[in-house]
Amino acid sequence: MTPAPGQISGDDQFFKDIYQEFYDTYRLGPADEIAIRVTGQPDFTLERVKVSPTGNVYHPLLGALEVAGATIPQLIERLTRDMSEYLKNPKVNVELLEANSAKIGVLGDVMRPGILVMNKPMSVLEAITASGGIADTGDKSGVVVLRQLRDGRAQTLKVNVKHILEGKAGAEENIALQAGDTVIVNGNAKKKMASILSLAGFGSFLSFVSAGRH
Repeated sequence: MTPAPGQISGDDQFFKDIYQEFYDTYRLGPADEIAIRVTGQPDFTLERVKVSPTGNVYHPLLGALEVAGATIPQLIERLTRDMSEYLKNPKVNVELLEANSAKIGVLGDVMRPGILVMNKPMSVLEAITASGGIADTGDKSGVVVLRQLRDGRAQTLKVNVKHILEGKAGAEENIALQAGDTVIVNGNAKKKMASILSLAGFGSFLSFVSAGRH
């Protein structure tokens, strides 16, 4: 059923919230591009500026600004405070134009394991798709997300991608990734053994089982 004008479905609201959280919590880093706009002050407005490798941008009023590690709301608050020393009630807005510093890892039984730049909100399924999808030997039901928490602890999140692909999972089960997450697609032992049986014969299968005991 199509939502009435002005009405947002539960799933739409869920993904809208993910996008909002991404932009509110994203911490700036090298190579990110932002816009800094000051209402009524074109000389102090920057429509596009790239964060340097050292984490700085140059502003004509404030000089070199260290922005790495700051969120957009934090940067708006800081710029508003600093510009208040020179301008009366400045109205500052900062926009994230390109997010290039946030990275995630996708490892295990995917077609192209490696590192991805998360330049927009990305779910587990989107990250796997961007890595070429799950290989034939991959276990769609046992995908794991490893996440480093701010207090240094590691968190393990399990995702049943098979249910997501079959439409049996809620939107919240397709976990929204955070910078630094690692997605691991475990191998499906049954499929691996089936491949060995069909390609290498029973003798090789026995060798495989024996090796697994050590």
